[in-house]
Amino acid sequence: MQTTKSYFTKEQQNDIKQAILNAELDTSGAIRVHIENICEGDVTERAESLFRKFKMNKTELHNSVLFYMALHTRKFAIVGDTGINKYVPRNFRKTLNSKMLAYLRDDNVTQGLCEGIKLTGEILKKHFPHRTDDINELADELSFGKK
Repeated sequence: MQTTKSYFTKEQQNDIKQAILNAELDTSGAIRVHIENICEGDVTERAESLFRKFKMNKTELHNSVLFYMALHTRKFAIVGDTGINKYVPRNFRKTLNSKMLAYLRDDNVTQGLCEGIKLTGEILKKHFPHRTDDINELADELSFGKK
């Protein structure tokens, strides 16, 4: 089984990072992407566990989002913090999942992530606009699991 990091070319990793940077330009929200090969059990529980492990629930406005993917087991989840959940329309996550799934079914993981990140950035911008005193509270680099 190929490693999670080697699944993406350097260019693809840069495209995803650039999507994060672009999405965060106009918002105080924070986005992170974590990739693993295998997710045993419930994908949402795994994503929520990583969300806490990465201290994404500790941002000042509680406006961070984690995109989690398990490539080999073909699972993904998007987890948002409590500040976001107050404002995001109920159907947003379902719409976001549907749009990303269209890319993922065609094995276009990079484009699916970039599209999901872009749409998330638009929602964050609407409810959490960029502030002049804003600091980047989370790393913009992709993180990769050992599984």
